Amino acid sequence: MQQKILNGRYELERKVGEGGMARVYLGRDLRLSRAVAIKVLHSQYASDPSFIARFNHEAQAAANLRHPNIIDIYDVGQDDDIPYIVMEYVEGQDLKALLRLGGPLPIERAVEIAEQVASGLDAAHRAGLVHRDVKPQNIIISSTGVAKITDFGIAKSALSTSATETGVIFGTADYLSPEQARGLVATPASDIYSLGITLYEMLTARLPFSGENSVAVAMQHVSAQPPAPSSYNPRIPPQLENIILGAMEKDPARRPPSARAFAQMLQGYRRMGDQGTVVRTVPVPQQQPRQQQPRQQPAESDTVAYSPRPVPRPRPVTTPPTNRSLPPRPSIPEPAPRSSGLGFGGFLLGLLLIVGVIALVGALASGGLAGLMPSLNFQTPSYPTSAPAGGPTAAPIQGTAVPQVPAPQLLGLSREQALQALANQGLRPYEEQPRNSDSVADGQVMQQNPPAGQLIDATGVVSFAISLGPEVVVVTLNDLSKLREAVAVQQLQDNKLVPNVTYEQSDTVSKGFVIRQDPPAGYRLAAGDTVDLVVSTGNEFTMPDLAGMTEEQAKQRIAELGLAHEYTDYQGCDKLGDLCNRYGPGVVVSSVPGVGATVKRGDGVTLGVRQP
Repeated sequence: MQQKILNGRYELERKVGEGGMARVYLGRDLRLSRAVAIKVLHSQYASDPSFIARFNHEAQAAANLRHPNIIDIYDVGQDDDIPYIVMEYVEGQDLKALLRLGGPLPIERAVEIAEQVASGLDAAHRAGLVHRDVKPQNIIISSTGVAKITDFGIAKSALSTSATETGVIFGTADYLSPEQARGLVATPASDIYSLGITLYEMLTARLPFSGENSVAVAMQHVSAQPPAPSSYNPRIPPQLENIILGAMEKDPARRPPSARAFAQMLQGYRRMGDQGTVVRTVPVPQQQPRQQQPRQQPAESDTVAYSPRPVPRPRPVTTPPTNRSLPPRPSIPEPAPRSSGLGFGGFLLGLLLIVGVIALVGALASGGLAGLMPSLNFQTPSYPTSAPAGGPTAAPIQGTAVPQVPAPQLLGLSREQALQALANQGLRPYEEQPRNSDSVADGQVMQQNPPAGQLIDATGVVSFAISLGPEVVVVTLNDLSKLREAVAVQQLQDNKLVPNVTYEQSDTVSKGFVIRQDPPAGYRLAAGDTVDLVVSTGNEFTMPDLAGMTEEQAKQRIAELGLAHEYTDYQGCDKLGDLCNRYGPGVVVSSVPGVGATVKRGDGVTLGVRQP
């Protein structure tokens, strides 16, 4: 950039960073004599009026935010064709740079940073602004250790009128919320998800999802469960792991209800006196559970609607009754070493046990205990017998048969309807991982086991899976008309789309670059769909066939193509030979350059015309 001072006030000193949409310079406000950070939009976006309008609107909305964990925006302006934002300059480095130094952050420090960021996001959300790109690169850690959120360049204001809501993905794939990956509107819950991913990375020094390209990563955000962070860092306590995984729930309604609630959960964790950071080696014995600390009272009502879901994952289902509802099973003593003889005490004890069992069986068979235990309501059922008439009949052994019910039809139901149908039958649900389906609509049950109608124990388990609908990918947000043909084709192929390339002459688009595309950028397409690309041949094109036109028609066509008519060669039948019989007087029979030759605008054309 040649210009060093914007609007006579902001001096650009040196570049300190660069992103996909803008460069950031360390600068100086000459009027107030203070250091500032100046973000200057890339030229390819600076020429787009609609982008500039949204850029200015969202920057002005962010400028109204005042919070210690948000970078202050001082000014928004434009110098000729250079849009810029003037921001607070913070001496420090971004969180991503800290993580690249190696190893996870200390647990206490990572939680403190996440708490500060959540507090800043809460201020933005309360002002009606969703960041939509929370990631370590957009979190600056000052030299005093304060975390500050920056880069609201793609933030969405509740007052914005820009048509960039659905069907367009904003944000970085590694930190993208499931709803953004599916092209839905980003909400405050989307920022909470991205912050959960960031906290996960701070504590493990790795991301939960990876793939060959951004589309593969985005699809994992939609359907794959993240590995437990403690599997990478065993020093992460279970309570903190619950908080992280709760923020990373696929369903936005299952995440903390607000950024403030998330910050309070992190703050509460840090203040827990018994939450030591230890390496987990063996499970804590279940016989003596540790007494839980009393929960802190939330500051506002939105903090009581959520508590982190317990691990292990995935979604919990009703578990079989445990031994707590049954009397403890008597332990079986180890057999004593065999001796040469049987002691009298052992013999007597065994004899008494045998007599007692025989007496009990006899009493049960005769109903003799009915008066002593009326609440048990013992009854002796009658069974058919094959014994001779008048002969003795064997008393059957009475058992309790488990009733069976038919599995309900779940296919095509929503998740809530399926859970209700199973509850009505007294059956227990097990929800499998959701997955894509080309035939079942998004949000409906696509598979169940056992199938509908099959008999199952009344306390049995029925598993089911929810459809995510057809697998979809999103055309890259970059305008393909800004790219070379090879780059545009590669991006489409990476997104599992099929490019269809045609060529067209253009005076405004350089040779080899895309002129236009269909569908437009940001349009949602299924894998395997075709995208039409029209690529410029520059100012060169193929000479068309003018034969058969009148001389005036040919001259008009030459002018439309940007060519120049230089000369008309009138030819008699002595020169034309057989062509004289094909074309009438005054009709074009040939041209120089000829049909199919490569020409460019401004070239001269000579017409061969049969002599009138």
